[in-house]
Amino acid sequence: MTANDHDTFTGRITRRGLLSGMAAIVLVAGPPRMARAQSAEAAAALVNRVVADVQGIINSGRAEAAMLREFERIFRDYGDVPTIAASVLGPPARTASPSQMSAFASAFQGYMARKYGRRFREFQGGQITVTGARTTQRYVEVDSQVRIPGQAPFAIAWRVWDRSGQNRFIDILIEGVSLVISERSEIGAMLDARRGDIDRLSADLRNMG
Repeated sequence: MTANDHDTFTGRITRRGLLSGMAAIVLVAGPPRMARAQSAEAAAALVNRVVADVQGIINSGRAEAAMLREFERIFRDYGDVPTIAASVLGPPARTASPSQMSAFASAFQGYMARKYGRRFREFQGGQITVTGARTTQRYVEVDSQVRIPGQAPFAIAWRVWDRSGQNRFIDILIEGVSLVISERSEIGAMLDARRGDIDRLSADLRNMG
């Protein structure tokens, strides 16, 4: 992704609060291993549950702190967080200890909820509709369309697999741009700034977003 591509993607996220928030949702440092057989219908049902939960939170009128806790719950309950965390961290995940990865995944989960959750209010009055699903060799890709008052409709694709034993999403593509790849770039820059110290990155993420 070039600098211009990243700026364009960031702009989309800022304007389309739900999508960004969904980024808080998800996240394959390299091609994923083959998922166990799963149905397109089951993957689409998962996405429908995510959408219903998100829209319910947005329209609940709750205080921001309560909403952010709920967004983190969505990420935890519907996303394959260990896979997403490893994907975003990239090659350093292969040499990190299990305890380091666990701490990073937990910190990253909260960071994403805070980073994007505050933008969800922009989606109030919007609607996401699942339009189809197709099975690939690695995952099921569920297509959806987003309508926000005053904006042209746009597409979100959800990549879902069941390697953890349950259907969970591992990436979201907003108009073809992967949230995993975008976040991998940002987290990689943060890790470089800390000279590769994953523990320090995890500690700092707990206070960011």
